[in-house]
Amino acid sequence: MNAPLAGQVVLVTGAARGIGEHTARLAAARGARLALVGLEPARLRLLADELDAVHGEQAACWFEADVTDSGALERAVAGTLRAFGRIDAVVANAGVASLGTVATGDIEALARTVEVNLIGVMRTVAATTAPVIAARGYYLLVSSTAAFTALPGMSAYCAAKAGVEHFGTALRLELAHHGVAVGTAHPGWIDTDLVRDARGDLPSFDGAFGSLPWPVGSVTSVERCAEAFVRGVQRRRRRVYVPRAIAAVQALRTVVNSRAAGALVGRRSRVLVPRMEREVAALGRSFGLHSAESTGGEP
Repeated sequence: MNAPLAGQVVLVTGAARGIGEHTARLAAARGARLALVGLEPARLRLLADELDAVHGEQAACWFEADVTDSGALERAVAGTLRAFGRIDAVVANAGVASLGTVATGDIEALARTVEVNLIGVMRTVAATTAPVIAARGYYLLVSSTAAFTALPGMSAYCAAKAGVEHFGTALRLELAHHGVAVGTAHPGWIDTDLVRDARGDLPSFDGAFGSLPWPVGSVTSVERCAEAFVRGVQRRRRRVYVPRAIAAVQALRTVVNSRAAGALVGRRSRVLVPRMEREVAALGRSFGLHSAESTGGEP
């Protein structure tokens, strides 16, 4: 049996659903033991029970923790070490996306997006450095294509994901002498609740989405994304792109973010942004229906 992650302990944040959930399942299938961290205890418990049933007792443990809470993360790390004795890899995946613009949106929702997506990654790394250094392990920090592209209505999300990319670049230098490798993941649009909620909530966003060029406008299955993430962990990749063609977008980021490109997007934004602001105001909430930020932590 091919078990390339046999004996490895992988901690995944945002493990209750979406990319984190599927990454955990695939890593377990390849021999890893999983520490599942997230905000939805019922879903985490079900996933851990499933992994134990399929892969044997002690395949997974789970911890309810907000990645913006260092104390909760430290308790999750301590629990993982009690259960498995080590942490070989961390997939810092937890993320949210607020709805709305800076001018009319909820500033607390915008700030929360940065706190979870960027500060949460920093807190996750800080809580796990000792065991990961001891294991000469690996970090996969989940950034996004949004680190080097931009769309109106995504200012906080883009800022946070750009921060994750550069945080990962600096962290790689800080941990190299310990034998720890650091990678950043840059998925495009993945078929998750987050993306489906945004398209369902905001007709303006859904319409703009359909006009985006390939590969920025393509949708990738969550299973394919998880495969890329787990392969990145196995190979200690410096960059993970989903789909792989996103690498070309990053290489052309100067062109993508040029004045000429901005002028093209800006023409559509004059119509798109007011529509989006009206749609968000009518929703009466700042996050998608399936976000833990909207549901209070339960599905």
